[in-house]
Amino acid sequence: MSARFEEIAWSPTPLGDISLRRRRFPASETDVYEVKLGDEFLMSSLFTAGEIALARLGLAQLPDADLDVAVGGLGLGYTAQTALDDSRVRSLIVVEALGEVIDWHERHLVPLGARLASDPRCRLVKGDFFAAVGDPVGLDPRSPGRRFHAVLLDIDHSPRHVLNPRHAALYQPSGLRTLADHLHPDGVFALWSNDPPDAQFTSTLAEVFAAPEAHVVDFDNPLQDGIATNTVYVARKK
Repeated sequence: MSARFEEIAWSPTPLGDISLRRRRFPASETDVYEVKLGDEFLMSSLFTAGEIALARLGLAQLPDADLDVAVGGLGLGYTAQTALDDSRVRSLIVVEALGEVIDWHERHLVPLGARLASDPRCRLVKGDFFAAVGDPVGLDPRSPGRRFHAVLLDIDHSPRHVLNPRHAALYQPSGLRTLADHLHPDGVFALWSNDPPDAQFTSTLAEVFAAPEAHVVDFDNPLQDGIATNTVYVARKK
């Protein structure tokens, strides 16, 4: 392997082969970590503004202390770490379908792994977030029926572009109502999307949640020498 590229980990999974790669980014001479599933690039540490904004926007309107937060999707850990950087958060559960991704963090193979694995407020749970939403046990297998002040979701590319067809049901009114049952009154659901704001999905959110908003997150894209965008949807439980 060249010093400018390294495949740190690779594993077959039910969703396809997953790999963790590190490459040297010439423009800044920094290491960039990438996650690839099959032929799709899922995440890069070069682009984390949307994941960070997901946590910040999702927690912005909540009370001043003692927040219990659930995150769907671990990835490289930027949403989880941003939540933990908020001093109001007393507990964080991250539900991740792939044990290999959790292993990367526990073995400190990714930049934020050591911080997440060592924070006593944080627990990484191997599980299917979408199945857990529909299960009476819920998102915390140690505490059946537990509710949260915020659920932050970053798994699919967008409500229209899902990684698995069965995920699509969550983004319909019935799925969103089931998800809302896992929130405290006035709790927040926030969702990351790689697509521009979707008026139809915002309307769907409004059937279940109060005053949903779609926030556009701008960030530099040095690969295209321009500005890229993500969308973060934020909605409060009625």
